Amino acid sequence: MAKRILLYNLADNVTDEEFKEYVTKDKGPLISSLPSVKKYELVKVTGAMGGKIPYKYVGIVHVTSLDEFDRKAAKTQKYQDFLKKFGPMVKDLLMLSGEGIY
Repeated sequence: MAKRILLYNLADNVTDEEFKEYVTKDKGPLISSLPSVKKYELVKVTGAMGGKIPYKYVGIVHVTSLDEFDRKAAKTQKYQDFLKKFGPMVKDLLMLSGEGIY
């Protein structure tokens, strides 16, 4: 299954508690409801073996197809509104795409 993987840190003015509330009430339900999305997971990284944690949050969006997500979900008004709110809440954003192997 295709995946969109987001690595990021919170903006300096956003606390973990504020972000957790936002994800629980807004972001999680919205992403899960988008066309082609099968599952949405958000992981808060709490430790790293051998060093510093480069990214505190990892979002994993399981989709039927990355092309379908880009065509159908990413162009919806609710997704565009989400990006406007989400963007200022994070920093160091790295967006990856991949395919599950096992």
